[in-house]
Amino acid sequence: MPRIVKWSAALVAVVSGAAAVVGVTALSSEAATTLTVAADGSGQYKTVQAAVNAVAANNASRATINIKAGTYREIVTIPSNKPYITLNGTGSGPSNVVIVNNRSNAGGYGTFGSATVTVNAKEFIATNLTFSNDYGTGSQAVAINMNGDKGIYKNVRFLGNQDTLLANTQRQYIANSYVEGTVDFIFGDATAVFNATSIYEKRSTGGPLTAARTPSGNTYGFLIYKSTITGATNNTTQLGRPWGPAAQVLFRESSLSATIATAQPWIDMSSNSWKNARFYEYKNTGSGATTNSNRRQMSDSTAANYTPQKYLAGSDGWNPIG
Repeated sequence: MPRIVKWSAALVAVVSGAAAVVGVTALSSEAATTLTVAADGSGQYKTVQAAVNAVAANNASRATINIKAGTYREIVTIPSNKPYITLNGTGSGPSNVVIVNNRSNAGGYGTFGSATVTVNAKEFIATNLTFSNDYGTGSQAVAINMNGDKGIYKNVRFLGNQDTLLANTQRQYIANSYVEGTVDFIFGDATAVFNATSIYEKRSTGGPLTAARTPSGNTYGFLIYKSTITGATNNTTQLGRPWGPAAQVLFRESSLSATIATAQPWIDMSSNSWKNARFYEYKNTGSGATTNSNRRQMSDSTAANYTPQKYLAGSDGWNPIG
């Protein structure tokens, strides 16, 4: 009978560190429970992707990757067979841990392929860090491409210009975060809730904040909830335009500053008319929250079914809001 050896936790830690040195890319799920990334070499890994690679495929429990303060210029992909990964910035704030690159559609990567970070796995969590694409202007350049179901992003900064945040598929929850860009910088097919999040239009000439492509069979698209909308200049920013004809977007109980183009806050996109899209507002405040015939207001009775919890519940009752 083979001899069974029990390893101590200390020995596992030593072996884990050695594995990083020799380039082993898959640790056991137990050893991968908590990993450390440090750009200065003081952690187990120097890049975020190396730590992701070390998580066992088809892991059944959460793997937390703690990222020390620093700038990580790399492309990060969370593959679909590595669920339950948390990227946690350990700096004093989200600006202290920055994952950044500068791929763009113009550079031949395509819009989706330009993403600095792509999340294809379910139940991904990101906290206290920054996802950035610093390509510049003139082309689509994505900071994050969200695909895995039940993604959670808290205290995260999303920085870019055109097409910063791609909520591509499934359900996504973004809370207490910051999103900036120039054109269509919150876009995609997903059901996504932005809760208590600051959204900033950085271009002096303004532009549309959202470009939803909600499938016609989906009740819920984007909910901007109890968030704050600001911009570089007044009366220049649109709430959104329909990337798809059935786009669904609701700005609810949010503070809309004077940056909003109050007379016409929704605009057409190609052949898709904003009038045929499912665009609504509900109980917003601020100088940009005026009402007119171009600003459909949701009724109280309808709004009862358009809460953050309703958006994200799906068929399994998911409720990341608490």
